[in-house]
Amino acid sequence: MIRAEAQLPVSRFCELIGLPRRTWYAWRAKHAAGEPAKGPWPAPVVDAIEPDVAKYAEAWPAWGHRKVWAMMRHDGHHVAQTSVRRAMARRGLLLPQRYQAERRELARARRQVFWDEPPTKRNQVWQFDFSEFETASGGRWQLGGCCDYVTSANLACTVTPTATARDMIAALDTAVAGAEELLGHRLIDEFVDPATGEIIGLLAIVTDNGGPMRSAAVARWFAARSWVIHVRTRHRSPGTNGVIERFFESIKYDDLYRHDIADGDALAGRVAEYRHVYNHIRPHEAIGWHRPADAYRQDPTTLKPL
Repeated sequence: MIRAEAQLPVSRFCELIGLPRRTWYAWRAKHAAGEPAKGPWPAPVVDAIEPDVAKYAEAWPAWGHRKVWAMMRHDGHHVAQTSVRRAMARRGLLLPQRYQAERRELARARRQVFWDEPPTKRNQVWQFDFSEFETASGGRWQLGGCCDYVTSANLACTVTPTATARDMIAALDTAVAGAEELLGHRLIDEFVDPATGEIIGLLAIVTDNGGPMRSAAVARWFAARSWVIHVRTRHRSPGTNGVIERFFESIKYDDLYRHDIADGDALAGRVAEYRHVYNHIRPHEAIGWHRPADAYRQDPTTLKPL
């Protein structure tokens, strides 16, 4: 009756109420035959596990049903993933499905950073990423690099044994300190009106979609700084983060691969030496053969190509 009054086709009606068309036709046939409608199917398995599922979901509110299921399996509960999902749905514990909305938000941020108004000045866009390097002793280390997009200045390149959210935050803090050392003043002063204290600009830090980049800890780091936004690249598009990738290529082929580096301490020393060469000595074609530190300290639009 409702469908007929709204003049909706069956496919659209079923889509709106979340019902498979096959189920709708089956119910209509039973109704036409005068058969009584059946209530919901019993779910004894879900009934039995629901209290335990609720305990896990409430203890880990940031987890979706798959992580809750995995944790329960590790703890010896023989449960199915679909049963855990149904149990969480009963109590309203499922996380909201915002995947498509998040993709749209990220795409909008990428357009604003790179296409709508391409960056032309320092501290409009930074690029950050991790890159692995293996030393002669067999140790594997992570280089946490951050470069300014317009001037190519390298603001940080930390050396850590892991690439976690904590390592990323430490690298970003190091980049802020590196920027302030080059500028000679606080980085936040670039984005705040000294007279009113209002935010007059934003720094976009671009990363890929790795685990640390999507972590809650990193999200809190950005949320605590109203003048910084986080932009993640499109999946499987490493070229979007080309400046930091070019830096990793330069440091490895110009320096690291040319030396027998024994361990992490030796690697950190080589990285520090190369960063000085990269920023203060090595000319860069992309910025008119100037040095990144000079371009970063000045307005790069006022630098004439050599």
